[in-house]
Amino acid sequence: MDLNADVGESFGRWTLGDDEALLGVVTSANVACGFHAGDPSVLRRTCELAAGAGVAVGAQVGYRDLPGFGRRFVDVAPAELTNDVLYQVGALEALARVAGTRVTHVKPHGALYNAVVHHEAQAAAVVEAVRRYDPALPVVGLPGSRFLALAAAAGLPVVTEAFADRAYTPAGTLVPRGEPGAVLHDAEDIARRCVRLATTGRVEAVDGSVVDVGAASICVHGDTPGAVGIARRVRAALEEAGVPVASFA
Repeated sequence: MDLNADVGESFGRWTLGDDEALLGVVTSANVACGFHAGDPSVLRRTCELAAGAGVAVGAQVGYRDLPGFGRRFVDVAPAELTNDVLYQVGALEALARVAGTRVTHVKPHGALYNAVVHHEAQAAAVVEAVRRYDPALPVVGLPGSRFLALAAAAGLPVVTEAFADRAYTPAGTLVPRGEPGAVLHDAEDIARRCVRLATTGRVEAVDGSVVDVGAASICVHGDTPGAVGIARRVRAALEEAGVPVASFA
């Protein structure tokens, strides 16, 4: 099982999360690309830290929405979205290369991640960007999403993902952040959920029902309070349960 985290989301003098500590725990990093968070110096430093820790670097692409942290839907034209994604991946690739590593996958961020679960045009636009950039580059997304279906149809490698610190609806999607209980905080409970997910492919939804969520990677959000402690507990629990923890890259 891959354990990934969203990092590189600080900006200028504003710091978000403890990327250095988190990169000592996870196996893959989804690095912001400057549109929803991060600036060139932050992103280069994040890539250097990931390279030093042997952590795979992925491009976390999002809407052009710094004030909203990329968590607001933007009704952007598909052709423009394709170019925005290309721009972000290319920028991070340059910084990754200078840091001695490379971009190993692409993962949408925030509102874009949620939009491409069902939004056909935007899902196709992101797929088109990755296909044009490198048809061998894996994409990471929610199981059952239009994004992964279109990516697979286009010949892109797909990686299914689950979330350690987010609640699920009975439909297998994420509970919107604005709703109570959308973000989980109890490290022990989260670790138990992740072991169950890794060993059975199932997770309990907010209504108590059980949802099938087959995933090759589990994400911990870097901006979740206590993210480092959660990631450490999840990794330890997976290893204690006999689940190997390694990057898919």
